[in-house]
Amino acid sequence: MRIAVTGSIATDHLMTFPGRFGDQLIAEQLHRVSLSFLVDDLQIRRGGCAANIAFGMGCLGLSPVLVGAVGTDFADYRSWLERHGVDCASVHVSELHHTARFLCTTDDEHNQIASFYTGAMAEAREIELGPVAGRLGGLDLVLVSPNDPAAMLRHTDEARTRGIPFAADPSQQLARMPDDEIRRLVEGAAYLFSNDYELGLIVQKTGWSEDEILGRVGVRVTTLGPKGARIDRKGEPSLHVAPAPELGKTDPTGVGDAFRAGFLAGLAWDLSLERCAQIGNLTATHVLEQVGGQEYQLSRGGFLERFAAAYGAAAADEVAAHATFHYA
Repeated sequence: MRIAVTGSIATDHLMTFPGRFGDQLIAEQLHRVSLSFLVDDLQIRRGGCAANIAFGMGCLGLSPVLVGAVGTDFADYRSWLERHGVDCASVHVSELHHTARFLCTTDDEHNQIASFYTGAMAEAREIELGPVAGRLGGLDLVLVSPNDPAAMLRHTDEARTRGIPFAADPSQQLARMPDDEIRRLVEGAAYLFSNDYELGLIVQKTGWSEDEILGRVGVRVTTLGPKGARIDRKGEPSLHVAPAPELGKTDPTGVGDAFRAGFLAGLAWDLSLERCAQIGNLTATHVLEQVGGQEYQLSRGGFLERFAAAYGAAAADEVAAHATFHYA
């Protein structure tokens, strides 16, 4: 299955605040917040939604096609991704801007305050999917993940025009994009990814009820944090998929991206939606246990052992028949 992962490619600057953001907020003054947080730690990591998702898929043994825009400072990052099985031949390199930057502070309860500098990502709107599909002999699915808003719209429209199934993942751009553009991103998606809070935003911004959204997409996949994930399809009962137990909680940055990586891997292997979500949950758990979206390693034995413990030996055998895992 040839999957193109479009979206942001960035460097993450991850900081830790030893306290609760909520304790610093004054209810009567929320209209004029002015705060700074003295942080205890700074970690600089590879990131960006599309790059994180493609990395996870590569670690599971697939060869995802990364589509996004970067600066000339991308050389080392490119090498890293290619060593983990990611096809970077369709990444656009800007001659003017640096690769995007993500700055995020996390408190003791894993709440986050973040900013994102687009940099070269703004040039993603210049990327056409046609040449990508031509190079590969076609595409089976395009994931439209958070990116330059104009690029997200262009990729969605082009996928529709070319008859390529697409997955909508607007997440971080929900707050920025106008209501009509959110409707344009969601309408006709084969898959719609969000967390439970983002689903509420999608309902609010589109003006569609949850049932109406199900009438416009094929499968709605909603992550529920420590409660796992939920899969909904029109006319069918909701399917709740329990989380995979974690060994510890370190940092939530990139957890949603890892879920998508695992879910898409399951789709590529033609597994059931339940199994896709289970793979997504366990891949996400590996990220939660590290700082950064690409600092984890997936070994065949370790992954399958944890999968069997969480979801049963028969489920693990299904995954084992497909997952090859990529070591670098």
